[in-house]
Amino acid sequence: MLRTFSKSLFSSSHRLLKLKPFPNPRIRRRSPFHHTISHMTTAVSVKRVGTHNGSFHCDEALGCFMIRLTQKFSDAHIVRTRDPQVLESLDAVLDVGGVYDPIKDRYDHHQKGFEEVLGHGFNTKLSSAGLVYKHFGKEIIAKELQVDEDHPDVFRLFLAVYKSFMEAIDAIDNGINQYDTEQPPRYVNNTHLSSRVGKLNLDWTNPDQSSEKENEAFERAMALAGSEFLDCLRNLARSWLPARAIVIKCLEARFDVDPSGEIMVLNNFCPWKLHLFELEEEMKISPPIKYVLYQDDRSKSWRVQAVAVAPDRFENRKGLPSQWRGLRDEELSKESGIPGCVFVHMSGFIGGNHTYEGALAMAKAALRL
Repeated sequence: MLRTFSKSLFSSSHRLLKLKPFPNPRIRRRSPFHHTISHMTTAVSVKRVGTHNGSFHCDEALGCFMIRLTQKFSDAHIVRTRDPQVLESLDAVLDVGGVYDPIKDRYDHHQKGFEEVLGHGFNTKLSSAGLVYKHFGKEIIAKELQVDEDHPDVFRLFLAVYKSFMEAIDAIDNGINQYDTEQPPRYVNNTHLSSRVGKLNLDWTNPDQSSEKENEAFERAMALAGSEFLDCLRNLARSWLPARAIVIKCLEARFDVDPSGEIMVLNNFCPWKLHLFELEEEMKISPPIKYVLYQDDRSKSWRVQAVAVAPDRFENRKGLPSQWRGLRDEELSKESGIPGCVFVHMSGFIGGNHTYEGALAMAKAALRL
């Protein structure tokens, strides 16, 4: 039997700006699929958003969550079906129907010839979640920030959320490998969001395979994917975005630290890695930064950290000298000729000194060695 989500799926208090904590997605609750289509047609003011029934993936679960955050589809009912006649009657359709037409709010990506991407330097083919994000993402972000959509921070976050969260969901759903290689992965990762959402599907050993149970599972999938989307957005808005201004100032002052321009000091520690790579390109920084210095808030000692070759790589542009690695305290100070040394990691990616002057001396010496 065809069922839909009732409005109780997320009550009116669950707006983007006033979201209450999401329930544990693994806690079973009363199924919200208790209104039939014939009943729901009487509620003309409530939009209806369709997606397919059966096994679900992260992209349609997240897409359904996000589209309900928009003004146009606020608290819309979710209809899960593959019936073409029913789909045709709905206000929006995601991940089914074989049509991508934003004017008609049709957001499928399975049809032949579909090659839509986000743009702005991103070339990963979009899933249904990516399509919803492309057309509604800036509205959702603007509501979260409580600013107009044309505010510059909205666009910065629009790209940052896609890069750090959305693009992986698009790629996984479209079967796009993370690396261009024929080599098998060195280890299996079944902990990412798409995998965890997939595990919420009914197990084949479950004796109850009813549509009601399936829809309960999809509701949990929406809650899981949606909560992590909002966590990502809010963390970027609260922490990542303000850090950008700090990193800009520190980059501008790099030649005051050392004439090489390859050492950056963070006067206030903040998330700096992604900003550094992006700003180096934007500001045409050359030569690139090799070491970043910052104070450890707990020990009050100073750290000197080697910059990786890329945000997702473990290799460094220039690691701390091999002869320092694995040494600590007096032994390290004797080997380096720098007083106050605390440690250098075995991989050479980070070291420490009791003072700023000592950490800076370590970075300067490392550039020469």
